[in-house]
Amino acid sequence: MNSDDKKLIKVAILDMYEGYENQGMRCLREIINQFGEINNLEVEWDEFDVRLKNETPDISYDIYISTGGPGSPLESEGSDWEKAYFKWLDTIEEWNNNSDNHQKKYVFFICHSFQLVCRYWKLANICKRNSTAFGVFPIHLLEDGKNEPVFNSLTDPFYAVDSRDWQVIEPKMDILYKGAKILCIEKERAHVPLERAIMAIRFNEYFFGTQFHPEADALGMSMYLQTEEKKKTVIENHGYEKWESMLKHLNDPDKISWTYSHILPNFLNIAVEHCEHGLTVPV
Repeated sequence: MNSDDKKLIKVAILDMYEGYENQGMRCLREIINQFGEINNLEVEWDEFDVRLKNETPDISYDIYISTGGPGSPLESEGSDWEKAYFKWLDTIEEWNNNSDNHQKKYVFFICHSFQLVCRYWKLANICKRNSTAFGVFPIHLLEDGKNEPVFNSLTDPFYAVDSRDWQVIEPKMDILYKGAKILCIEKERAHVPLERAIMAIRFNEYFFGTQFHPEADALGMSMYLQTEEKKKTVIENHGYEKWESMLKHLNDPDKISWTYSHILPNFLNIAVEHCEHGLTVPV
């Protein structure tokens, strides 16, 4: 590849939002586009509507990002879209386990997708929370998290947007047998005697997942929170102080902006470094 060529990277976004209005898809598009521009890459990306159209990508992509989404990660068990989703997942896993396939496939699972695969692989207990987690929260690194390249340059704790009614807790022994590593957990609440949720897992060398939203950007989230409808909803459900504190955290460059600019870009960097057979296109 000469200096006038760009490496071609193909990314598939598995849209799990079921048609609901969200900020996640916009944020992911922007992260992928910015990553390509900064690294002088030709990045092609396609979106697949998993839950409404049963769409899943084929094996031709280098990187896959499976999004968050609404609803229960338990009630969809046995649905047509979930069968298609797990068939896709099994195909990717089989590809990576085949020693003849030198170009491996990298997958990032976010929130709802993270909960689904933890259930599918029987890695932990997935259950409903006592109350909705919504806001900007500190995430505490475990030892494996402190040595995790995807978390490079993060502080302990780091801050992330958390928005969920369900949780992954109580890891099972299977997680050890599969070689997965628990990287971080939610904030400790000394006055609440509850198990802390698992917030990120490295499932294997190529699969990575978070129960929080690393794609959330400060500007977009701030504008979203200040819309009349969302402001009213947050204040009614969580109080004015929660709404005000979220805006404060979003405006802090060391919190959400830092997480946004590091976790997914770090993951993409690692994946691209291993795309040995990436095509090149002339500039």
